[in-house]
Amino acid sequence: MLKLALRNTVRHRARTALTLGVIVSGTAALVLTGGFVEDVFVQLREATIHSQLGHIQIFAHGYREHGAGSPYDFLIDRPGEIVSSVADNRDIDIVMARLSFTGMLNNGRTDLAVIGEGIEPDKEARLGTFVTIVAGRQLAAKDTFGILLGEGVARATRLAPGDRATILLNTTGGALNTLDFDVVGVFRSFSREYDAHAVRVTLPAAQDLLRADSVNAIVIALKDTEATGTVAERVKSKLDPRRYDVRTWRELADFYDKTVALYGRQFAVLEVIILVAVLLSVANSVNMNVYERTGEFGTLMALGNHASTIFKLVVAENLMLGGTGAIVGGMLGVLIGWLVSAIGIPMPPPPNSDVGYTAVIRVSLRDVAAAISIGVVATVLAALLPARRVARMAVVEALRRN
Repeated sequence: MLKLALRNTVRHRARTALTLGVIVSGTAALVLTGGFVEDVFVQLREATIHSQLGHIQIFAHGYREHGAGSPYDFLIDRPGEIVSSVADNRDIDIVMARLSFTGMLNNGRTDLAVIGEGIEPDKEARLGTFVTIVAGRQLAAKDTFGILLGEGVARATRLAPGDRATILLNTTGGALNTLDFDVVGVFRSFSREYDAHAVRVTLPAAQDLLRADSVNAIVIALKDTEATGTVAERVKSKLDPRRYDVRTWRELADFYDKTVALYGRQFAVLEVIILVAVLLSVANSVNMNVYERTGEFGTLMALGNHASTIFKLVVAENLMLGGTGAIVGGMLGVLIGWLVSAIGIPMPPPPNSDVGYTAVIRVSLRDVAAAISIGVVATVLAALLPARRVARMAVVEALRRN
């Protein structure tokens, strides 16, 4: 049967080539689209991690739920002990502390409400590969009273590197405190909203402002993002859950999950559209083929072949056609994906960002296998109804077509 199916497949070369073209293009389109969407997920994930969140964060218990109203009630005392206890993991690259505060930034003319972070500059520079210094330089540990301004803050206050600014805030005890800072640079992260309110100072300066030796969060950066879940569980096992909460970047990045859900559904709709397009195109070709060979099928049944044999023959022909077209389409999609990735696709900034990026096609075995499966399934489905119809046709009626 397979030999006969192969001979029937190549009998009408032009029609076979046209059908193969539809299957190949549909499968290649699925591979390329899946690779592009996967790259969007990866780029957004890494930008989220390496501009703000890190891979894992440790908070005092209850800080994420209730810290917005009273952040200074949820500080981590003796952060050095926690850093030492969690840093002995080979998957961990950096462990750093942060102290957040809110206050008023004064440039000598106007005030602006800002959200500040006391950071360890050298470690933050290693983590923040998606943070761009657009003016001046990066904050350094030696800049005891240096300050980095978000791009939106610098624009609103008209401050530039070399200028001086003052921060006024309430300490953890409720008293007013103020410090003067030298602007050393202006940064741009992946989030425009964050840049419109954020400033960064050294951790000792933030602790001096707040009159506290504590921190709000301990941030962990990993060597490989895929190890996030495993490392998070290990960190949890070392800390008292009644005192500390451990959150992964995925739990902290609500925007990422919504974006993944949106693009995932869009890609699913595209898969259905391509499946229907391939199904209709192949169905048209199969119907023409079966109609022209009705007399031939009648002869086969007159010679003693069962109706199920005719059904299997038509399905086998299309299985060969679909398998060949889908495999070639998968290989073509991989090849085009590699070529496009070598060149790159310039992309505009996504929503709530001022940073564009260069997209690539991240071809994965899973996407290729799914695309090939869809190509084969669509071709076989297109053959079922015509095959069933001809198999149920009376022998005498079929022979009249000769």
